[in-house]
Amino acid sequence: MSMQRRSCSCSGFPSRRNFLGTSLGVAAAAIVGTAVTSEVAFAGSLSKAQRDKMTPDQILALMKKGNKRFASGQRQDHNYLRQQRESAKGQYPAAVLLSCIDSRAPAETIMDLRIGDVFNSRIAGNISNPDILGSMEFACKVMGAKVVLVMGHTSCGAIKGAIDNAELGNLTALLAKIKPAVEATQYAGERSAKNYAFVDMVARKNVELTMAAIRRDSPVLAGMESSGAIKIAGSMYNLETGVIDFFA
Repeated sequence: MSMQRRSCSCSGFPSRRNFLGTSLGVAAAAIVGTAVTSEVAFAGSLSKAQRDKMTPDQILALMKKGNKRFASGQRQDHNYLRQQRESAKGQYPAAVLLSCIDSRAPAETIMDLRIGDVFNSRIAGNISNPDILGSMEFACKVMGAKVVLVMGHTSCGAIKGAIDNAELGNLTALLAKIKPAVEATQYAGERSAKNYAFVDMVARKNVELTMAAIRRDSPVLAGMESSGAIKIAGSMYNLETGVIDFFA
């Protein structure tokens, strides 16, 4: 969410079920013991069986590779119409994301994802609430997603609003949920929304507190993580560089 902007410099061959593009098609084939051929790499689809055989760490690794492609200008060519048509028959997303509504941080784009690859919940300041937790539980327990990824970003307007004690209709209550991150951030310099270093530190702390809230408020997800069925991870997207910093 951007309440105050800062300037930043920043053939469709595989189907949508070639999750995260060619690299995943190859990885999935290796996981299930299938010979890696050009057909698998460029035209094959990621089945439910292939998704289920991947570990949460493998899925995160592929998301990281997708961001590297994006940040280096090497995004794959996507045939979105084909992905739309094929995904209409069924979906097997590997992850569920919780990200901010900021227009400059579209998760599917900056991780070079395809239609049907992930569930994505977006709310200002990437905070959790009962409805989002219920959606995550559906994504993981019912649909089989293996990663819960919380993604914040630099120069976040919601973070700035919480720091400045902004008040505006229903936004006031939303920003109140971010203020614990402001208070919990240890920073010796200027603690204001004009100090971008402080803003970004609060944004990262907010991601960490949201991860903790997911574990605390969703016994379903906490239990799945304890058993190794899923992994709850955090990340910070840099608007200026296009790079995502992933952390546990």
